[in-house]
Amino acid sequence: MQIVKLQFAAWDKIYDFANGNHLLVKTGDYVFVETEMGKDIGLVLNLCEQAGKTEAALKNVVRIASAAEVEQALQSNDYDEMLNYCRTLVRLHNLPMKIVGVHCSYDKTHVKFAFVADGRVDFRDLVKELIQHFKKSVILYQLGVRDEAKICGDIGRCGNQQLCCGRFLHTIGGVTSDMTDVQQVAHRGSERLSGQCGRLMCCLKYEEEGYRKLVKDLPAIGAKLKYENMAAEVIGWHTLKKSVDLKVYDKKGGYEKVFDVSVNDLKY
Repeated sequence: MQIVKLQFAAWDKIYDFANGNHLLVKTGDYVFVETEMGKDIGLVLNLCEQAGKTEAALKNVVRIASAAEVEQALQSNDYDEMLNYCRTLVRLHNLPMKIVGVHCSYDKTHVKFAFVADGRVDFRDLVKELIQHFKKSVILYQLGVRDEAKICGDIGRCGNQQLCCGRFLHTIGGVTSDMTDVQQVAHRGSERLSGQCGRLMCCLKYEEEGYRKLVKDLPAIGAKLKYENMAAEVIGWHTLKKSVDLKVYDKKGGYEKVFDVSVNDLKY
């Protein structure tokens, strides 16, 4: 079954729909779907074949939206006015949150505000006032700091005029400190490894798979082996060079450190 992955707003998560009507959908198209928020138009980000999910488990794409319908959807919403009104209420209620985005469903029945906050926020009174003002169902959706950087944009540390997350990364995050260890950049410190969002840079994921493959050919840190017929212990890696640093023990129990030894010169 073909799965259509689409998004209703740049800050929103990615949703799966089934192409049960066998439409000639392609990446970049806008399509109509029926959601819990009513009838809406979403941007197709990707298409894939997926087994295990029945069409009954997913809602179907209704049809492809025309260019005129897309233009109408993008231009007919007073997003700036909605944002300004919501931000005014946030200030009046003195809530520790930052409103960064808004999306209104195509049928005008639902509106969804995106916000960033350090923790949980009690916004029940805010929602009541928004419903009363807009006469629509209102949802407040909390984003992470990575999402905020994606929306607001900035210049990357690498010099690119637009951050990767705002340019082509549809799924962000999932970067761990293990990636810095495998790529041997942990010593650079968090300031140099952090992006504009304050989290580890997403680009650490780009070469992770390659590094993982190379590491498989290296002995583990702490491994005991032989070097030039002497007992040795691995104390460091040079992943791209496929070499290691060793602590080599002599017969008297002393040791010396030998650096940048090719794995081909080791005996296990």
